[in-house]
Amino acid sequence: MIDKQVNSVAEALQGARDGDVVLVGGFGTSGRPEQLVRGLTELGLRDLTLVANNATTGTDSIAELMSAGCVRKVVCSFPRGLYGTTIFEQLYRAGKIELELVPQGTLAERIRAGAAGIGGFFTKTAAGTELAKGKETRIIDGEQYVLEKPIKGDIALIKAKLGDRWGNLTYHRGARINNPTMAGAAPLCIAQVRSIVEVGALDPEVVITPSIFVHRLVEVGV
Repeated sequence: MIDKQVNSVAEALQGARDGDVVLVGGFGTSGRPEQLVRGLTELGLRDLTLVANNATTGTDSIAELMSAGCVRKVVCSFPRGLYGTTIFEQLYRAGKIELELVPQGTLAERIRAGAAGIGGFFTKTAAGTELAKGKETRIIDGEQYVLEKPIKGDIALIKAKLGDRWGNLTYHRGARINNPTMAGAAPLCIAQVRSIVEVGALDPEVVITPSIFVHRLVEVGV
């Protein structure tokens, strides 16, 4: 019988290692798997590379992970918080954390390319800017394009609303941003869900992430 449920966040994160590339779903704190990220902090891992839409909003699970010294590098679109100076900015200015800044649409497409097994793609975004330095460029139909490489993780941490024991997932509105794509871009996908339901309870028409992409899921109730 297929059953991907685990009993705790700690069990879900078994196998996470120092130096892992960790994909973290969501937009800001919406759709972010907060309990799973906090579980990483409790493990005390080091030299992690985080791939996320935002570095931190200021006081959240990723800020806690950075404060604990677990993160070496962040790949994101929005490194700054909404209000005041964040722990990321403090660490970055002190030279204690690296940043790879990626435009939001390019970030999403690089993750999708990693999930789809695509070797790269050309985009006009960032052409002629600092972000294009060191990257291959090409003139296509008279316009400059930049080659962007796929992003793959060692672990994907995602958040869904509902899941069944097979690992089929549904999401709540905009909280699905990046989560479904990241599920396919790492060999280990761990999902936190508000509730685990019986197999057959989810209408196949509303399943966004099919079970084949999910390896473990843990019910967190929020």
